[in-house]
Amino acid sequence: MAILQCGVETCTYNKEKYCCKGDILVGGKQAVQSQDTCCESFREGKGDRFMSSLEHPSKTISIDCEAEKCVYNSNYKCYAEKVKISGNNAGTSRETVCETFKEK
Repeated sequence: MAILQCGVETCTYNKEKYCCKGDILVGGKQAVQSQDTCCESFREGKGDRFMSSLEHPSKTISIDCEAEKCVYNSNYKCYAEKVKISGNNAGTSRETVCETFKEK
């Protein structure tokens, strides 16, 4: 599990820059740079906490990853020590980015 720092303040799962979801999916199957990736788990709705399980942010999280060309991807799992997701004012998952992506 990776330490996840989330800078996507418009995501319903973001609380104090940590994720409350428990696991995320990074998209970008053909990505060759970080801008080609996204957090597929993003859900717009800052402050829209509709389930109590979402109230507890975690520093570490399980990350599934579709970015086949990332050095941290092994069998659809991210093995980076730290992962940073960004996306100021994101309204969709496509407006988010995995800044940790590094091409093989």
